Amino acid sequence: MKRYILGISGASGQAIGIKLLRELLKRDLEVHLVTSRHALPIIAQETGLKIGDDLPRAEKALREGIAGGRLFQYREDEMAAPIASGSFKTMAMFIVPCSMKTLSAVAQGYASNLLERAADVTIKEGRKLILAPREMPFSAIHLENMLKLARIGVVVAPPVAAFYHGPKNLDEMVDFFAGKLLDSAGIENDIFKRWRQ
Repeated sequence: MKRYILGISGASGQAIGIKLLRELLKRDLEVHLVTSRHALPIIAQETGLKIGDDLPRAEKALREGIAGGRLFQYREDEMAAPIASGSFKTMAMFIVPCSMKTLSAVAQGYASNLLERAADVTIKEGRKLILAPREMPFSAIHLENMLKLARIGVVVAPPVAAFYHGPKNLDEMVDFFAGKLLDSAGIENDIFKRWRQ
């Protein structure tokens, strides 16, 4: 089974991370989810989902009728989790949304929690890392950190809106963002209308 890591950090845009998670699970993929402690209240506020330490209830809420896939969930302090090791093979890692704090830690190799450690491992093992930084406007510090990561092959994919597909509501915009992230990992999808499709 193909394995992916999804990190969700403490930034606005949680609906995109949750949509991406559901799309990965729909494709019968193995997903290792790590959420920062700052992400949990934002997820609850922005999506209504409460995915705290009650992992069985959280898994049920995240799946919401999705068949297939295997979901493993970790807290950011679980430094002995399998995803903290380079010997645990994965296809790619996403951090969606990616706070500027998390982006800075990844750019500096400062792995103080499981989310940052998993990203560090992904980079050192030469695997694909896809970040969706969520901030606006970007400062020179933000841009320098993104450039540093892009130069070593990290995909920096901020959720920038497009309108050529004629989105009718926020759900269609979230589908567009999630679809573009899946594209970045080479995962086939048809969840948004493509240019001149």
